[in-house]
Amino acid sequence: MEKNKELTMPTLNLLSILIFIVSSINAGAAHAQLNHQNSWAKRVERGNEVTTTLQFYFHNIPSGPGPTSVRIAEAAQTNRSRTFFGALMMIDDPLTVGPDPSSRIMGRAQGLMGSAGLNKFTLIMAVSYVFTDGIYNGSSFSLLSINEVLRPAQEMAVVGGTGLFRLARGYVVARTHSIDAMSVAIVEYNVTIVTYDYSEHPHE
Repeated sequence: MEKNKELTMPTLNLLSILIFIVSSINAGAAHAQLNHQNSWAKRVERGNEVTTTLQFYFHNIPSGPGPTSVRIAEAAQTNRSRTFFGALMMIDDPLTVGPDPSSRIMGRAQGLMGSAGLNKFTLIMAVSYVFTDGIYNGSSFSLLSINEVLRPAQEMAVVGGTGLFRLARGYVVARTHSIDAMSVAIVEYNVTIVTYDYSEHPHE
């Protein structure tokens, strides 16, 4: 009996160690997958809160063979207004990791933009930014905010989100990267979002 005990106890200890190692590897892999650092997104976890910073480029194409922004309504005085006051646009603009239009698409900006300024060019934006890349695939955040587009840096409010951005709160700082003769605008977005940790069930 003592001999069997001597053989069994080390075996049990070895099995316990192996189980612990495998469990640690699996947990570490899951954590690493969630915290995969995309080139355009960084996550920092503090307790049950997550701060996510995003950088990407928004391409608004109002003309040409494949416009991503179209006018769907206007006021009687819109075409006489120097700010196009009353014009309402529907957008489905690509979001890319770099400013080049051929760079990788990682999402779409979909929603409404309306000219809301009588005397200066100001947009009211009700837009969802829907992502298709990495762990953020299927997640989105939403803006409902004034955009003073002629400012060097335009700050806008994040009012909610879905998936990994549930209950999002935060802000966007947008800067015009370029605008061409066809009014195609490329805008750099820097976004800071605070959410709770929904890593275990991001889409339930």
